[in-house]
Amino acid sequence: MDKAEAYRQLKEEIDSVVAGETSDTARYASAACLLAQAFKPRFFWTGFYLVDPLKPQELVVGPYQGTLGCLRIPFGKGVCGHVAATQAPVIVPDVHEFPGHIACDSASNSEIVLPVFRADGSLAAVLDVDSTQFDAFDAVDQAGLTAICESLLTV
Repeated sequence: MDKAEAYRQLKEEIDSVVAGETSDTARYASAACLLAQAFKPRFFWTGFYLVDPLKPQELVVGPYQGTLGCLRIPFGKGVCGHVAATQAPVIVPDVHEFPGHIACDSASNSEIVLPVFRADGSLAAVLDVDSTQFDAFDAVDQAGLTAICESLLTV
């Protein structure tokens, strides 16, 4: 099966699992688990950083699969903070060359980060996927993960 088809099938599974679920934590935890399992070992760290309602210019670690993640990331700092500030996805072929990269785990070599929005269009979280491989992500990953993030719209 090609990668685009794997994402399509995975989106269907995630849609089915999260249908009717009102808890952001439950939806994000389920998506992180299913993504990590589907693309293991390429997905080394898979999870969500949530916009902190008490500190709205800061992300706080949410549900994830992988090694210890950074607990907090300010908007504009590192790849996740950059995506939170710009609200646009980013593919980083070599994280060591990204200005201001935050090394939560030194084993990470490439990364893709995408915004996750609420139904009203405001930013709820970012989806962060790291790989130990260099240049592990491409436009197919971005399209597949964007579709999955749209399934996770929060109220």
